[in-house]
Parts: sequence; C-alpha cells; structure tokens
Amino acid sequence: MLAGAVVKNGPTVAHLQIENQVPLLRQKDILAESEATSPCKKIYLVVQLAYIGGGLTSELAQVYWDLVRDVLVAAPSTNDLISQISTYILDSNFYAALKIAKKLISYEEELMNHATKHG
Repeated sequence: MLAGAVVKNGPTVAHLQIENQVPLLRQKDILAESEATSPCKKIYLVVQLAYIGGGLTSELAQVYWDLVRDVLVAAPSTNDLISQISTYILDSNFYAALKIAKKLISYEEELMNHATKHG
C-alpha cells in the first residue's frame, strides 16, 4: 500500500525510494476486508484503515472499541496485547499498533487451535 495505492511486485526487481512520510504497507501486511473473518482480524483491519486513512474516525473508533470489548469478554488473556494496541492507537502510532495486532491474530489462532483440540 502506497499512499492509498496498492502496489504489487512485478516479474522483475524494482527499486522504490520514498522521499517523504506516507503510510506504507507491504503486500504481506495488507488484510483485505473479505479476509477479516475473526474478531482479532477485524481489529487489525480497523487499525489498518486508520493507518492508511490518516487517523481514527469516530466510526472506526466505535467499531474498534466494540470489538475490543467483545474480545476481552471472550478471551480475557488478550488484555495485554489489546492494551498495547490501544495505547499506540491513542498515541496515533498506527503502524506500531498494526505490528501488535498481528501478534494478537497469532494468539487468537493459538487459542482457537487449543479449543479445537480440547473441545
């Protein structure tokens, strides 16, 4: 993602030099809305939208806090990760929040795998 444009790798090597501060996501870090199939992936998507959109709108904030509440009720053990994400969001450091949200998704997958094995 480059200033709102999705940029994919082509068949040959390309060198890009970014001269100013713009939101930038690698293809591996972009989550499409259709891929946001779990509560933690939806949290990641909200943070991603805030990051590329230049901030957290009131609508995105409402969605975020609703998701956070639901996740914390369902899995209180996510509190530390969610607290870190929320702190970064409140500081408008959305890229750092995305990195922690990626860890949250991994943790959610661990919880689901554990529940499936022992449920």
